[in-house]
Amino acid sequence: KMPALILVNDDDLTYTKLRFDAKSLEFAAENLYRFKDSLTRSLIWLALWDMTRDAEFPAERFVELSLKALATERESTTFRYALGQVKVTASHYVVPEHQAEVAKHVAHELWQLALAASAGSDEQFQLLKAYLGYGEVGDAEFVRVANGLLDGSVSLEGLEIDNDLRWSILIALAGVNALDEAGIDAELAKRDTTENREYAYQARAARSTAEAKDWAFEQALRNLDLTNMQMGAVVAGFASTAKGDLVKPHVKRYFAEVEWIWKNRTFHMAETLIEGLYPNYADVDELVERGQCWLDEHKDADQALRRMVLGKLDSSRRTLKVQHYNASL
Repeated sequence: KMPALILVNDDDLTYTKLRFDAKSLEFAAENLYRFKDSLTRSLIWLALWDMTRDAEFPAERFVELSLKALATERESTTFRYALGQVKVTASHYVVPEHQAEVAKHVAHELWQLALAASAGSDEQFQLLKAYLGYGEVGDAEFVRVANGLLDGSVSLEGLEIDNDLRWSILIALAGVNALDEAGIDAELAKRDTTENREYAYQARAARSTAEAKDWAFEQALRNLDLTNMQMGAVVAGFASTAKGDLVKPHVKRYFAEVEWIWKNRTFHMAETLIEGLYPNYADVDELVERGQCWLDEHKDADQALRRMVLGKLDSSRRTLKVQHYNASL
């Protein structure tokens, strides 16, 4: 007699890619949140994620089952990884014409989960941090919530808004153009520390304007006075909101600058720039085309550099494959 679920590699005894028979797959997808054992849940969750990124499981369904499971998940590492997987899926693997709608839905659900989470819990904190990554220009409700968290008109029971979280909220507001340069400067002036200067750099780079993106790209590449941490902050701010029309000019520019970065920066800095400035939110077809063209034209480039570019190209190829799969459903 066949059970409802057969879980190969129960207890996680070895590294392996799991695939389910049809009956087990449906049972696992519908009942993920019901499994009592945290290791069993994580094994199933990771298998479903692996299927999603291998174009074998619907992206939007993965988002939905993950949101449902997050409502009851208490294992911190699993929780954190799942939030990251939902972000990648909603931002890249869902077909482009559905991404805005799915992202708005995810943001709403994350906020509701944060409101329902235990007061002062790790889950509450992680949910809020994840929610802050879904702001979009023109989203009045997001701006209301973020500003409310800062001025106290919106609160989550037991949540302490320390310096790090305060700046996370400020960076999110900058990313939706609800905090301007003067506002960033004023906030930094309240407590001008090394750490807060890094946050301020990230906030300036996160602003969703063409001027901010041009400034961030140029600062990251040419400003040799930036510390490693400041440069990383600029890169992070640039990457978080370089979307739509804002990212288009930087696709060609990225591939034009890759070799200069490699030759003029230390290995660590070059790795940060090549990884972080890659325009992940650009048109995937263009990224694949330009990435392959760069590799074809730079066959004699340093192998370490080629591996970095190839890694980014492979990521875009995977995204394209997964989007085509979901478009066919």
